Amino acid sequence: MQIVADVGGIPGKDCNGFCKYCYFRKVKGTEALGCKNCSLGKVGCDSCTTGIREIGNEFQSPFFVISSVQNSLMLGDYRDANLKVNISGGGDVSCYPYLFDIVSAFSDFGLPIHLGYTSGKGITDAKMAEDLVSKEVSEVTFTVFSTDPSIRREWVNDKTAEESIKALQIFCESSEVHAASVIVPGVNDGEDLFKTCSTLEDWGAKAFILMRFANFRNQGLILGNEPILDGVVPHELDEFEALVRKINDEFNFKVTGTPLCDPDNDTPFAISKDKNKEYLDILSKVTSKATILTSKVAAPFIEKIIGNIEASDLVNVVAVDQDIGCLITQKDLEEVDFSQLKETVIIPGRAYVHDKIAEEVLSSDGVDRLVARGPDKLTADGEMSGTLSPQDALKQELIAFEDLIGAINFFGVRR
Repeated sequence: MQIVADVGGIPGKDCNGFCKYCYFRKVKGTEALGCKNCSLGKVGCDSCTTGIREIGNEFQSPFFVISSVQNSLMLGDYRDANLKVNISGGGDVSCYPYLFDIVSAFSDFGLPIHLGYTSGKGITDAKMAEDLVSKEVSEVTFTVFSTDPSIRREWVNDKTAEESIKALQIFCESSEVHAASVIVPGVNDGEDLFKTCSTLEDWGAKAFILMRFANFRNQGLILGNEPILDGVVPHELDEFEALVRKINDEFNFKVTGTPLCDPDNDTPFAISKDKNKEYLDILSKVTSKATILTSKVAAPFIEKIIGNIEASDLVNVVAVDQDIGCLITQKDLEEVDFSQLKETVIIPGRAYVHDKIAEEVLSSDGVDRLVARGPDKLTADGEMSGTLSPQDALKQELIAFEDLIGAINFFGVRR
């Protein structure tokens, strides 16, 4: 269990400048997308305007951050022996000017510390890593991209790349490091990737997540910021999955990928695998008709699960042209073939569309449809599954699909 110490920060501003491949580069406007947190009569809230753009949260004062964690400890029921403080934010935590101050304070609380996503660009002297480790930093999530200083300097915009890499080595040798790399074709996906992995393995990194570079709207760039890099075509999904599996076969640390896959846990959608089919017997029976509207990645998995629970006569699965379900927007709904939709449509719980707008769009062919939200997540993505055992991954999916079936049976049309 972790208590989050949110230091705030704005991408591009509080990370010593954008990485070339950053999702938040070129973000345009402040238009509200709509989401589940909006009020019924209004499109727009903090979550789907400033929240998704991460533009409204400056670095917080150290007093505020420390007090927030203190309050959580006093008011919460934290009895987990593995409790940690997770220092994270919208910028790069290594760039937070009071990082050592808050780490020292949390160390005095007697709690181990996890440094959330950092690229190390705020580390101008590798000794900083030694100092942090001496103050109970026991886990670090580090965006490495490449262990080649020249590549980091150009693509991560890291002006002290050699010191950042030395710091990463210190973290690997002294703490539990979960490394991460956004994989850009022709830059860090070939020989350089294997060199980086070999170096991380030698240093003792515990895990490595490969993140497919996104460059187009249907890959998740829904903030008017496509393309991030002109002329770069990201890996196809099957190509990227093959790369993740190849790295997993070659190296001894835990390897995951996003949006695909975790070879050890069989995620995403471990319960779609034939070897786990028996677990589906514990799910409730589907008794109503509905359409599940989901992403390109999720659709074939969900369709197989629906078939395996013998509900294909009641429930169909329709994919929109968006890779990630929680990044589905109004535009994606407008492009759906309405003839495939039943009278009840279940959309992803975190889809960025207002509930009322979703019903209006999906009823615009003259059929009055009820639109309801399913669970926030049906499976663990690569960033989460790396922390789960195969049993925990299966358990989470079974709970989520039971919730999905509950939504279908409640909102759907009875057979």
